[in-house]
This record gives sequence, C-alpha cells and structure tokens, in this order.
Amino acid sequence: MKIKNVLLFMSLVMIPMGGMAQDKLFTLEDINYGGTNYRKMVPENKWFAWWGDELVRLDIDACYLVDKKKHTEKVLASTEEINKWAGTKDSQTFRHFYNVSFPYADKPYVMIQNGSERMLIDFKKHTVVWRQSCTDESNGEWNKESRAVAYVREHQLFVRDADNEERQLTTDGSRDIVYGTAVHRDEFGISKGTFWSNDGMKLAFYRMDQSMVADYPQVNIDPSIAACEPDKYPMAGEMSHKVTVGVYDIKTKNIVYLKAGDPTDRYFTNISWSLDSKTIYMFELNRDQNDCRLVSYDATTGERVVELYRETSEKYVEPLHPVMFLPWDKTKFVMQSQKDGYNHLYLFDKSGKELKQLTKGEWVVMEVCGFNEKNKSVIIAANKDNAIQRNIYMVNVTDGKMSRLDNGRGWHNANISESGTWFYDNYSEPDVPRVINIAQTNAKSGTAADAKPYMKAADPWKGYRIPEFLSGKIKAADGTTDLYYRMVRPADFDASKKYPTVVYVYGGPHAHNVDARWHWSSRSWETYMAQKGYVLFIMDNRGSENRGRDFEQATFRQLGQVEMADQMKGVEYLKSLPYVDQEKIGVHGWSFGGFMTISLMVNHPDVFKVGVAGGPVIDWKWYEVMYGERYMDTPQTNPEGYAKTSLLPRAKDLKGKLQIITGYNDPTVVPQHCLSFIKKCIEVGTQPDFFVYPGEPHNMRGHQSVHLHERITQYFEDYLK
Repeated sequence: MKIKNVLLFMSLVMIPMGGMAQDKLFTLEDINYGGTNYRKMVPENKWFAWWGDELVRLDIDACYLVDKKKHTEKVLASTEEINKWAGTKDSQTFRHFYNVSFPYADKPYVMIQNGSERMLIDFKKHTVVWRQSCTDESNGEWNKESRAVAYVREHQLFVRDADNEERQLTTDGSRDIVYGTAVHRDEFGISKGTFWSNDGMKLAFYRMDQSMVADYPQVNIDPSIAACEPDKYPMAGEMSHKVTVGVYDIKTKNIVYLKAGDPTDRYFTNISWSLDSKTIYMFELNRDQNDCRLVSYDATTGERVVELYRETSEKYVEPLHPVMFLPWDKTKFVMQSQKDGYNHLYLFDKSGKELKQLTKGEWVVMEVCGFNEKNKSVIIAANKDNAIQRNIYMVNVTDGKMSRLDNGRGWHNANISESGTWFYDNYSEPDVPRVINIAQTNAKSGTAADAKPYMKAADPWKGYRIPEFLSGKIKAADGTTDLYYRMVRPADFDASKKYPTVVYVYGGPHAHNVDARWHWSSRSWETYMAQKGYVLFIMDNRGSENRGRDFEQATFRQLGQVEMADQMKGVEYLKSLPYVDQEKIGVHGWSFGGFMTISLMVNHPDVFKVGVAGGPVIDWKWYEVMYGERYMDTPQTNPEGYAKTSLLPRAKDLKGKLQIITGYNDPTVVPQHCLSFIKKCIEVGTQPDFFVYPGEPHNMRGHQSVHLHERITQYFEDYLK
C-alpha cells in the first residue's frame, strides 16, 4: 500500500508500505554493506561542490557546471585535462573529482590533490596557478586564505605555508604527547585537532598529555609471536588525560598556549574564532560535566579575556557546537543550547549578553546548515514538523520568522552555497528512495518544495521480493511519552500465521533507529531476516536522541533500566499481535545495543529465547571516562548505579541461547567486557556462545560485515525458528 501523508496521521497504530511480491530474493552480498553487489542496491546518488553560488557536479571522469534552474550541465574539466594541465603521470595521476573543491567564488580555480601535491588549477586558462607538497600528512587541514596547511607526521605537528616552506612546530610529540588530533575521545562534538583563524594566519591546536592514562593491552596476532599493541584507555573513575590549546602565528613563528588554568579533570571543546581572527572562543567543562562555561581568549597573548556564558545542571551539560558569528555582524554570535529542554539557537553579543532566543518549541535544532547574508537569516535542519522527520527551515535573525524550505515530509539534508542564497537538498521519504532538489533559500522567490527535482532515483530493489515496512508509536513505560517504532514483515505476510520475531535494539544516547527515511530507515539485515520468515521490531526508547533533554536524561545514573522498561512495552505490544509467536522472540543489538541485548536476556529470561549481542558493554566501570561518567557519574560517586547496571551478577540468570560477538581488537568497548562475562558464566554454570573477529575494531570492516551478518542470521535460524 502506498503511503500518502503518512506523517499527518502518525498516531495510527501502524502504516504498512511496500510493493507486491516479486521474483528475486536478496542475498547479503546484495544488501549488506561490504557485499559484492551492495553498491548496485542503494538508491542512485550525485555528488556536488559549491563554487561560490555556482553548483558543480562531481564525477569520476569529469566535473560539470550545473544550471540550477534548467538542470542542464556543461563540462568544466575532465580528469584527462587536469592531468595534462598539471603534468601529472604514473603514480601521481589525478583519478577522480570526488574530493576536489572550488575555494574561491571569484576565481576559476579547482583544488586537486594527488599522492604528492595539492594544486590550484585555473580551468579556464588551463594552467597550474599554485602548488604545494602534501606527502606524508596526517590530519591535514588547509586554509584557503593563507594557503597554509597544518598536519601531523610521526607524532609532531607541522605547518607548510603558501611558499611550500615546512615548519615543525613541536618536538616532544609521542604516543604520550599527542598533537593536532581530536581529544577527549571524540566526545563533546570534537572531530579534529587543528583550527585555522579566518585569515589563515593563526592556528589553534590541541595538545593532549596522556602519559598518566593506563594502557589497555590490545594484542596483534599477526606476527609469529603475538605482539602487545596497547591503547590509551581512561576508564570511568580512573586517571584521565590533560589537554591544552596552543596557538601558532605564521607571521611571528611564535606559539602561545591559552591560559585556561590547570587542565586536570577538565574538558576544552568547540573551539571557534572571531571574524577578525583576534579572539578564540572555547567551551570549558568540568569532569563532572555539570558546569559549562564559554570563555574568550586573546589569540596573540593567550590571556583569558572574559567568561561570556555559564550553564549548570543537576545532571549534565553537553556542549556539542562551537559558537558561530553572524557573517554580516562581527559583534554577534549564535549559540546552541538545550537549556530550555530542547536544543535551540540563542543570539548573543560578543560581550556575552543574551539578546534573544531565536528558535523555541518542543523540537530540536539538529544542525545549523548555514547563513543567508542577504536575508539576515540562519538556515537549520530540525524536527519541528514531526519527531522522526528532518526538515530544512530559514529563521530570520531580526524578527524570528521561520519558514520551511522543503516539502514538509521525509528526511532532508541541505548543503548551502557560499552566500546562502542557494542550496541543494538530498532527501528521502519512507516510499521515496532519493530525490535531489536545487532551490533558492529565499521563500519568496521559490522553495525546494516547489522546485522540479534535479534527480529522482529509481527503486534499486525493483523486481525483488520486498518486505512490508511499517511504522507507528506506542507509549513508554511512563504512560505518557510517545515512542516510535518500525516493523518489517515478510513479503508474503499472512496475519493468520505465527512468526518468530526479533527485536533489534540500540537504545543509547546520540543515536536513533526510526526516522522518516526510505523504508523508515530500515537496516538491510532486517530485510534479509524478513525474507527468511521473521518479523523485525525496532523502537527508540527514552535515552535516544532528537527528542529533547528530559527524554535523554531519563536514564541518568542507571543506564539500561529505563531503556529496558520501554523496550518491554514494545514487547507487550508485540504480544498483543496475533501473528507474533510469543514463544519465539529474540533480540539483537551492537555496542550499547549489545549491552541492551544481554540486559534483556538476563532480566527477562522467560521472554527472550535467543539473543545475539555484538561488542557489548558489560560493566560501565570498564567504559571510558567522558561518555561513561556523563551518564553514570563515577563508580566512586554512584556505586549503587554501577552495581544495578552491571551484567556480571546477572550471568546466573541466563536461560536462552546467547551469542556474544566482538572485534578482538576493539578500542571502544574493550574485550575485557565480554571476556569477564564469559568468565562469570563459567563460574555460575550458564552457557553463552562466543565468537571473535581477530584484528577487527568495534565494527567489522569491509566484506567481514557480510560474514558477521550471516553468522547472526544463522544463530537465529538454528535456535529461534
């Protein structure tokens, strides 16, 4: 049944979608990531780059200038031409356009990079206008204004300037002293370790001293005698690393460090620059993560200037986004906070005075996509129209007027042009594989909702036996909160039959499973299982993302407890369905979902017959400081919570068939978790199964993912059917 206006009546218990049964059957090589045929089974896509407000489509053999209204294209350059103009050959051949950029709106330059050089090529004059060496760079970050690049090599931080002169900034870099990379284990929105000023003449960078952090003894089994290759892993309640922020000045060649005080048990995050490149802004958070301050620093001297903002909480404050100055007003910036219960935008002046709240309501701002300088507006992605949608809006900074730029359905990702007057929108809906629209952000002159699609992808699954994809919502264990679910049923579903049912779960913060994308964002393994005669049920419990502060923080200091209560409400709903075989209910999840899988198996042993837990947390005292202490506090301050949530005492309660799977070299949920649980099961006489992937990290890479999902499938086939 085709879906029409499904999100307008989401309160219906379930809304089926899918086509009539076809002939072909899926294999994991078809639909699992890493499979040999996987790329042919995902919806068609296109890749682009903005050249100012001009849109360029990127492909392997050429790049094309797109007429944004007519959707016609003309070739800007081909790979053959680029190699001819650049004089590249052999191993340095330029091979595709997917990673190029057009950094200057007023110049016909394309930035390319091969194995040894980055170059600016004038695609109108067919000449190389500038080139720079780029060999042996790690974590490289280039600045278009100064044309300088910062990078790491053999633990040391370097800068290469526009004249190709390399300067080594550090000498004490090592495994213990880490420069220019993400710190605090990528928490607090941190994804990199270098930050150029707007004029490209100063570089802020992280220095992390982790000499005091304990080693976790990972083992490399490939040598003839296995070798210890330890990870630095700060476990909850244990010694953590110390981070400082340095600033390098290209002109003076000097380095100063921000005078932020003792870095012990503090987190420095979301670094940003003033538009004039004179001031650095940084959020500072205590180790307890309940006291957050926005502080400014003089970039020349490193002196602390002023504390502009402070936010405290009885639970935790989690800064995830740097402040963003208005392109048209260097005295004002936009800050994100969920201090009113939902992540919203606030306008401040540079002295720290809050001028106004720009967005408000029981919904969250998911991303700031950009600014429209002409209209004095900020463009955002948010779930204002529906909790499981992502739509694009323009918010006028002056009067607060908010207008939607898309069709009001589905899950949209907008990429904004340099001036903010144009954007392309790559989106899907539950029954729409992919659409790409190109439109203006000015709602008066046209919107993406009215625009003729640039591309509408065909269904790559046409001709296959496609299962039924359903969505709906039920009440949480608190009796009031709505929880959204997805269900996948076999293509030949017959409500008069009984079906084995698998609950797939994640359940933790910073993630969700159900949204209004194609097939309700269903994972390909669910399709494979439905094809084998299973019903799949997936629900986002309290604690997951995009539903506001209180929804997430309901799990504070007791991870897994509220989540289990909500998941059992889902099971209660499943048991009300006549086609669910109540004697054949299984559960599967990975990471936090692995923790949830075992939690459900040992706390409700008479409900779940079979479980497969991947990379599971077993006891939160063995998880890392930043994430673990945010939600659980420390083992010293919350012993009751750690005791309640540990799965070790519940090993004796295991009744069903449980398979635990882990990457043998997992640096995220270290193998100590599952090994300790296996040891406890041996002590108490319960019998889980165990499988490892040698050399693999937290998630299986490449074709090993196909092997993994065949193993998971076979376990349910052997013991649940």
